[in-house]
Amino acid sequence: MINLVHITGVATLFGAILILDLRLLGFFTRAPLAVVAVPTIPLAATGFMMAALSGLCMLSTNATEYISNPFLLLKFGAILAGLINIVLVHRSSAWRQRFTGPLSRRQRLQLAVSGGVSLAAWGTALTAGRMLGYW
Repeated sequence: MINLVHITGVATLFGAILILDLRLLGFFTRAPLAVVAVPTIPLAATGFMMAALSGLCMLSTNATEYISNPFLLLKFGAILAGLINIVLVHRSSAWRQRFTGPLSRRQRLQLAVSGGVSLAAWGTALTAGRMLGYW
């Protein structure tokens, strides 16, 4: 059951992040960023909480097996990078201006870089998590 909750949380997190990050990268430009962010951010947060809580439960049952697995450290590092990226994006002027008007070329580039970093971080976390079982 815990594994099912974890997979559902990861899928919810990554699905929401994927849509938002693709928009940040310049896809789906007919949909305003402010509109895309409204459903994706709460979905991603919910998915993260589900995955984190169930992941802690799974880790606690097999901690001695996972502690020497290099993919665990990679996964946690990627998650940390993803979370730091979220904080930096939300503090940026480009993110704050998404509701007030058009973004400058520099702001669009800033958000695109953030979207790329996010995809790399969460994609790495997803891959490393999957590889945990094969080490």
